[in-house]
Amino acid sequence: MQLHVIARGKIARSPEAELVARYEKRIGWPVKLTELPETGGRIPEPQTPCRTVLLDERGKQLGSEDFASLIGRWRDDGIREARFVLGAADGHSPQEREEADMLLAFGNATWPHLLARAMLMEQLYRATAILAGHPYHRAGQ
Repeated sequence: MQLHVIARGKIARSPEAELVARYEKRIGWPVKLTELPETGGRIPEPQTPCRTVLLDERGKQLGSEDFASLIGRWRDDGIREARFVLGAADGHSPQEREEADMLLAFGNATWPHLLARAMLMEQLYRATAILAGHPYHRAGQ
C-alpha cells in the first residue's frame, strides 16, 4: 500500500524538511509526497482504491499501535493508497471534512504545519515498524 502525504505549502530547506526526508527513507513501504500551493491547486484524483485521512484538530486521537492497526487493516482489505492531507493555515473546508474517510488529530494542541508534517512522517514510519515487528516502537517500556 502506498502512503501518500499531501500538504499545502512548501517545506523548502528547513530542519522539518530534514526530518521528513529522514523518515521517508526509513519507511519500507512506497511513499509519495505531494505539495500544493497554500491556496488553489487540486488534490490529485486517486487512481486506485484509497482512504483519505485529514489531519484536523476535530479529528480522532489514536495511539501509535491503533494507528498501525488501522493502516494494517486497510492494507489487508486491499486498499492501495492511504492519503494523509494537511491543510492550509485555516484548515479544511466543511466539505473536505465531510468527504474524508477519517479526521485525525495529534492531540489537542495546535501544531505548525511543517512540524505536523514531520510528526506525521514519524508516525507513518512507526506504524510500518509496528506492523513489521521492528523494535523501533517499544510498547510498554
